[in-house]
Amino acid sequence: QLFGLQSFYLRKQARQLENELDLKLVSFSKLCTSYSSSRDGRRGDSNSDTTPLLNNSTQDRMFETMSVEIEQLLAKLTGVNDKMAEYTSTPGVTSLNAALMHTLQRHRDILQDYTHESHKTKANFLAIREREDLLGSVRKDIETYKSGSGVNNRRTELFLKEHEHLRNSDRLMDDTISIAMATKENMTSQRGLLKSIHSRVNTLANRFPAINNLIQRINLRKRRDSLILGAVIGVCTILLLLYAFH
Repeated sequence: QLFGLQSFYLRKQARQLENELDLKLVSFSKLCTSYSSSRDGRRGDSNSDTTPLLNNSTQDRMFETMSVEIEQLLAKLTGVNDKMAEYTSTPGVTSLNAALMHTLQRHRDILQDYTHESHKTKANFLAIREREDLLGSVRKDIETYKSGSGVNNRRTELFLKEHEHLRNSDRLMDDTISIAMATKENMTSQRGLLKSIHSRVNTLANRFPAINNLIQRINLRKRRDSLILGAVIGVCTILLLLYAFH
């Protein structure tokens, strides 16, 4: 009975931690989405320099706090799973070992899924933040460049046009490569089809000697006709040369 109560307590604690982790991961994913959306919504606003910085700083602090909380919950759930593993190896619960092992494996799978999801969300958040910081720096440089003299504005326009031209060229190159790859695949399939046909013809020729003999006669006649045609052309060429020099 003591072992049963201990098993019930561990499973209850594991489910509680899993529920907390599920809620935290949902909020974590929403934070990542809202970070990207808020940055997208403020891209065109060049007059609110203070508010974006404050908002970004708040979201960064929330990210760090939630990351620590999720890591702590994962560590606690790992500890509970370890205790459950120790419990299954206790001599007094041998008869219930199969059911307990099944329950333990299910909790381990849930822990692995939550760990993977946490790392994936964290990596996405960091990638979005790095990308947005880079774009923000470039955008700030462009705005600073535009705020200069008329010559600087003209250079900025030329720079933007050149950038757009490079993007169009890159897109056109990708399309060309895609067409070339499709053509290569088509030619490869046609080559395989021709090999298959040639193999079938050879098989038929080997099976039926009459067809094989007919194919050989056709090849010999083609070769003879080529030789006769070459001889005629050579004689005509020699006669023309003799006529031209005399």
